[in-house]
Amino acid sequence: MTTPMTTAILSALPEEQSGLLGSLEQPARMAHAGRVFHRGWLHGQPVVLALSGIGKVAAATTASALIERFGATRIVFTGVAGGVGDGVNVGDVVVARSYVQHDMDASPLFARWLVPGYADICLPCDSELSALLSGAASAYLASVSGLFDINSGTTAPRLHHGLMASGDRFINCPEVSNALRTPLLDAGHDVLAVEMEGAAVAQVCLDYGVAFAAMRTISDRADATAHVDFAQFIDTVASRYADHIVRNLLQSLPN
Repeated sequence: MTTPMTTAILSALPEEQSGLLGSLEQPARMAHAGRVFHRGWLHGQPVVLALSGIGKVAAATTASALIERFGATRIVFTGVAGGVGDGVNVGDVVVARSYVQHDMDASPLFARWLVPGYADICLPCDSELSALLSGAASAYLASVSGLFDINSGTTAPRLHHGLMASGDRFINCPEVSNALRTPLLDAGHDVLAVEMEGAAVAQVCLDYGVAFAAMRTISDRADATAHVDFAQFIDTVASRYADHIVRNLLQSLPN
């Protein structure tokens, strides 16, 4: 009998996993590497839930533990991000096709943004897993689109696919946001959203040959309003998105 593949659900914030954790069947809690992991079953799939920690190093440690200690064969990341791409608005969802580390610069020895030892500046996500995640996100966003009223100034959330950027800095200034995005765009890399962990997890998964996919709910436009009502947004929007989209994904995954 074939052993089912273990799916790791990695989240940036505890609110995004509270619903999943409450639904976990045969739950088992384990502490390892200064983190807490929850194993169990969801929608017929063996899963392990964990929080990434903040920043690239913390996220890389957690991803490595998920693979080495818990046997994760695919990792799905949920979280929030600042929108920097044209038309990427608060409440939208971005599913990553690839990642770049916007604060990696080993020039002139290597090309700017290139992680030495890797073939390309952009670290790819797994295309098949990302397609399933996109389908799960699309189905959920379609189900809530009727709750938005264009006449009242609120529009239905949109799904985007493309490049996301990670770095060890919370971007809450339009000048910094533009300084980050413009050089990448001039080099042909159109960044849609910026956050602090995903590129590190993508790098770890490439090293181990583990499938990786990521979605981020846009909480702000990476400007001076980035901290405003953040906690309320997490409670009312991002946590709900993550819970429903991950459930949709798990139901679509092969064993």
